[in-house]
Amino acid sequence: MLRIGLTGGIGSGKSTVAALLTERGALVVDADRIARDVVAPGTPGLAAVVAEFGEQVLAANGSLDRPALAAVVFSDPAARARLDAIVHPLVRARAAEALAAAPREAVVVQDVPLLVETGQAGSYDLVLVVQTDGEERVRRLVGRGLDADDARARIASQASDEERAAVADVVLHNDDGRDELAAQVDRFWAEHVGPAVGG
Repeated sequence: MLRIGLTGGIGSGKSTVAALLTERGALVVDADRIARDVVAPGTPGLAAVVAEFGEQVLAANGSLDRPALAAVVFSDPAARARLDAIVHPLVRARAAEALAAAPREAVVVQDVPLLVETGQAGSYDLVLVVQTDGEERVRRLVGRGLDADDARARIASQASDEERAAVADVVLHNDDGRDELAAQVDRFWAEHVGPAVGG
């Protein structure tokens, strides 16, 4: 099994790279998707979040009110640390289950937004980082419905490009459109994945 850690800041295009790697045969384990699953209605994860932050982080239908929770944790590092202490162990356990179920010959890409922040770089055979110009990331996030100040605050709350590059085996630059990004993924696959898995 070849384990690749994929990371990049919010709005960098990491999800696009994950999709491109899936097209090339990788098994992608998406930490963001797992993080949503472990706090779904009825889960111990959601109960723990509500116990820590109160009923105001619940929507009327009993699901997690993500904007309400974000309003609490993105402006308060201590609150964010408390949330991370609940969610991160649950995500890691679920990811470990997915890895255990993967075929031995699989190329497993773990899509981990906070790979650098949580000190996981050493857990992978290769670390792949997606980078995009900061203002372009803000523009993308505004297009998703965030205001510009909120977008910049979320970017600032994550590791810097320099911190990610320091742990990267390969950096993909996502500033010139999907076709150019796909070409970079092809080069990465040919140079790093093919030789590692025998073709």
